Amino acid sequence: MKHIFIINPAAGKSDSRQRVYRMAESLRENHGLDVECMLTKSPGHATALTRGIAAAGSGVRFYACGGDGTVNEVANGVAGFENAAMTVVPIGTGNDFLKNFGGDAALFSDPENLWNGQTQKLDLIDCNGRMCLTIACSGVDARIARDVHKYSATPLLDGKSSYVASLIVNFLFKGIGSHWTISLDGEDLPDRDFAVVAVCNGRYYGGGFMPVAEARMTDGVLNTLIVKSVSRLQFARFVSDYSKGDYHKFPQFAACHTASVIRIRSEKPDVVTCLDGECTTSSDVTLRLADKKLNFFGPAGCSPDATVREKAEG
Repeated sequence: MKHIFIINPAAGKSDSRQRVYRMAESLRENHGLDVECMLTKSPGHATALTRGIAAAGSGVRFYACGGDGTVNEVANGVAGFENAAMTVVPIGTGNDFLKNFGGDAALFSDPENLWNGQTQKLDLIDCNGRMCLTIACSGVDARIARDVHKYSATPLLDGKSSYVASLIVNFLFKGIGSHWTISLDGEDLPDRDFAVVAVCNGRYYGGGFMPVAEARMTDGVLNTLIVKSVSRLQFARFVSDYSKGDYHKFPQFAACHTASVIRIRSEKPDVVTCLDGECTTSSDVTLRLADKKLNFFGPAGCSPDATVREKAEG
């Protein structure tokens, strides 16, 4: 069995390469493992590396060393290969995926807790052929996430200031709603104006927002929260409860569905979809359940459904 650390050298606030190298060497010395470290060089490189290695057919375990973007890329490379499995060593600034594991999330920082962990199968979201681990969101929140990257390129703005700038511009000047046709398992919804469509396999995105608290990564179900277009004042009142999974408090404009195929269509390319933090733009987006598509290993007894909360009513 090969153990390969996929390291994003740009992840995190400081260069973590030496720390990861020491982790890998420790596994080699303490357990006699066949260990290798590989650095990513550009966006998409982690997917190409892992897919190429997995396609060779030998047993391999990948350690995604980075933030949520790196985790997403490795998952896209590993998905569908029975001989390959992945885990996460968090060194990035954003680690929403690991929040799903609750108190066990801290154990992922030490590969001694990972290397011989039992493999479990996780569901994924297939979005126009690209896999997503946790949440695929479209709407005003996705636009905000996309524009953060644009404002962060401005020398005068740091990460937090970029988010605030994006929030203000999108909230005040670009409006809340989008005019789309949404179909669930082939049936069009009667409404045409929407604020948010959050297709949830896991529970966290955007630094800890939890739109659907009952979403599980192992149950073969996608929970899709659809929020109709509302006024700015209504949306401002809604956001706090939305971030805590309490959408049920607003049944007049927010509802959760369990369709296996969700399609969003627009007359113009304005459907911004954020997949584990990475944004794409299209006029036609199809999201579907990829049931038990990913082999994942972690600390003994850990569960990606550790923080699930049962659905509340009313």
